[in-house]
Amino acid sequence: MATEALIERILAAGDGPSSSAIDALHELLDDATIEASAMPKSVAEAARLVGLSTHTLRYYEQEGLVRPARNTSGYRAYSALDLRRLVFLTRMRLSGMTMTDLKRYILLVEQGPETIPERRRIMLDQQDRIKRQIRELGLALEITEYKIRVYDGHPED
Repeated sequence: MATEALIERILAAGDGPSSSAIDALHELLDDATIEASAMPKSVAEAARLVGLSTHTLRYYEQEGLVRPARNTSGYRAYSALDLRRLVFLTRMRLSGMTMTDLKRYILLVEQGPETIPERRRIMLDQQDRIKRQIRELGLALEITEYKIRVYDGHPED
């Protein structure tokens, strides 16, 4: 499936990750599914597709997280691989991964397969942070729902 369609399927997921969105995400992260014939996207098109601002895309480029090619007019041309990296970056930032960790991770990716053990360690650490965040949000939701029930029973509170 085309990168653009996969990204739209993931971002269209409503209240939570559906199996369809998760399948699309897995396919999106598999470099073997990248379509070589896909037309590159401008910075505005790429930003719209992944739900970021053009400013953020330029910042990510400045920080070395993504390196889009330039077309013959000198404008950024985001390939399917660039778009897939942007989806990864977006999900990691949303999960609270720091820019320092992201830069380290991308640097390791670009150094090749011998860095996989260190990349795995970074992802395991991030997994722990995400699980903790999910637990904390679960407790926050419980408190919120409790207060709503209290207010439903006692509107004067």
